[in-house]
This record gives sequence, C-alpha cells and structure tokens, in this order.
Amino acid sequence: MTRELGVAVIGYSFMGKAHSNAWRNVGAFHPHLPRVAQQVLVGRDASAVSAAAHQFGWRESATDWRDVVTRDDVDVIDICTPGHLHHEIALAALRAGKHVIVEKPLTNTLEESAELVVAAEEARARGVRSMVGFNYRCVPALALARSVIAEGRIGEVRQVRASYLQDWLVDPDAPMTWRLRKEEAGSGVLGDLGSHVVDQVRFLLDDEIASVSGRLETFVESRPGPSGPEPVTVDDAAWALLGTSRGAVVSLEVSRMAAGRKNALQIEVFGSRGSVAFDLERLNELWIDTGEGRTRVLVTEPDHPHLEPWWPPGHVLGWDHTFTTQAAGFLAAIAAGTDPTPSFEDGLAVQRVLDAIERSAVAGRDTVALARS
Repeated sequence: MTRELGVAVIGYSFMGKAHSNAWRNVGAFHPHLPRVAQQVLVGRDASAVSAAAHQFGWRESATDWRDVVTRDDVDVIDICTPGHLHHEIALAALRAGKHVIVEKPLTNTLEESAELVVAAEEARARGVRSMVGFNYRCVPALALARSVIAEGRIGEVRQVRASYLQDWLVDPDAPMTWRLRKEEAGSGVLGDLGSHVVDQVRFLLDDEIASVSGRLETFVESRPGPSGPEPVTVDDAAWALLGTSRGAVVSLEVSRMAAGRKNALQIEVFGSRGSVAFDLERLNELWIDTGEGRTRVLVTEPDHPHLEPWWPPGHVLGWDHTFTTQAAGFLAAIAAGTDPTPSFEDGLAVQRVLDAIERSAVAGRDTVALARS
C-alpha cells in the first residue's frame, strides 16, 4: 500500500480511549504494517469529543458518523459505541467499502448479527475486511493456552470452569448508565462479560457450543438517574452450563456485583492428562499441568505468542497492549488480503450462545440445543 490508511473511531469514552491508544501506538511497534492516520474521532457531544480527539492524537473530531463513513480519507471504521448502534453503523460502513472493526458483542440481537455476517460476506468479495473486537484473544498467556490445548499436552478436554467477575455495581446507589438499559445494551452482564467468556471457550478449545442451560438475575432493580430512579432492565449476574460439540462440559458465571473482584476473567481447562489455568488480574501468567504437577509460566519470552514486538523477557505487558495487537492483526489482514479473526461469523456464533442462555433462563432454565450453522 502506498498511502496511509485513514482510521475513524466511533465513540470516545472507555472503549474509544482504548482503541485510540492502539491506533496511536500500532505503527511504532509494528513498523512493517501499513501506516495509519488517526483521521477522525466521532461522538455526539461536540465539546467532549473535540477534547478527547486532542488528547488521544486525532486530527479532527466529528459528531455525525453518517458523514464520516462515506469520507474518501477514511478507510477503516472502528465502532466503539453502545451495542444498539453497532448494526446500523457497521452496515453503512461495509456498504461504503470501509474495513470495519466492531467492539464485542457484534450486535444486540441474533437477527442483526446474522444480517451483518451476510453484509460482511458481500463486502469481502470487494476486498473489504471485517472483525469483532474480542481483545482477550490477544493476551499472550491465553494464546499460549490455546496452543497447549491444541497440541494435546493436557489430553482430551473434559471440563472448563470460566468466570468473569467485576464489582462496580455492588453499591445499590451506583448511578444509572446505558449498560443497564436493555434498549441500548441488549443485555446486561451476559452480553458485556459473558460474550468474552463464550468467545474464549470457543477460541481455547477450537470447539462449538452445542447446548446451554442458563439463569439470569437482577439484584438491584432500579438505579439513580438524572431525573430520579430508573428501572434496571438487564441482568446483573448470569450462570450457564454449556455442552460443546466434542463433549466437554463448561460452567460459566459472570457478574458485575461480585464484591472484591475488579476485572477477574478466570478460566481453567481440565483434560484427561492435565490442565491450564488463567486469571486476567495476573494476565502475564499461565499455570500449566501436563501430568507432572502445576507450573507457573511467566508468558513474556520472545517466542511466546504476540511478544516479539514488545519488551525483553520478564518485562510484563498490560491490558492496553491487547488492543494494539488487535489493531496490528487487522492491518496485517488488510495488507495481505486475508480474513482477520475473530470474524463476524465468530461474533454471530457467540450471539447464538448468548441468545440461547437468555431463552433458557426465560423458559425456566430448560436446556436449549443450538442449531448448527
């Protein structure tokens, strides 16, 4: 490619900040990839988005994404908005011939996700690439765990314990946010954190979820809003028992009301000969047991996944590095004309599981079988 790829990020708060940091740094640590121009940051509040654009290194800001997705100087649309906007923006961007990244979950509904998969397939024929932002696939320790499992070092996978626990909603007086409104978020912790867990199960095991039995709970039914109490219309916590197509059993638990847990994505995979264990709050470590006892591996060596561009051995990475690695993978796929992962198809597969968990919970926790795509 002879020119920079112009990037636009839609959304400027939590995820917009994380993605902005990635686009600012990706060229410095991956100089062999196409260069990017931080063209425009988009948000509804003109003053706030302008300040954020200046802070994060964007050339300009804008308040209407519809104008941005058709600009000639924008090649990549990176969507970091609340979930109810994902479908409309991604569809418009794909039809405009822009490469698209969408933060997880892909959309709020199964139907919208399926429509985006079709649109992405049609765009792929024109050389347009698309990807879902499951950034934890870029954690070196989790990528190493996938390799250990795939190589058969722990034997046949039998069971998985997977949880993602946070505590930022423990206080019943914590204020209302868009994440607690079904019309914007689609679901509560199930879509927010559960989507990461489901994607990791699929990623680590290279297997599909075939059946689910789920339960959802809302512990605090209203929150303080700007004009008084507002109803919480999504789940605070969710549980599910999942069965994979190859017979593994997965217990899943997610909550934003787990006191003392700040960002604890914990995964243990047990096989017929050993196990692997990971905790996001210690994201540079992987515990591996291949039949000779558990060993702690500090995943910072140059030959470990995703580590080559970064620091000398023992110099740990952080949460933000995953987004830079994710951006690099997307740029590499664009340059090579290949399909990046995780794809919109992966996003749809996760959405199928989330939908089945919700249907199981509503129906009285009966097991729901997933149709094969």
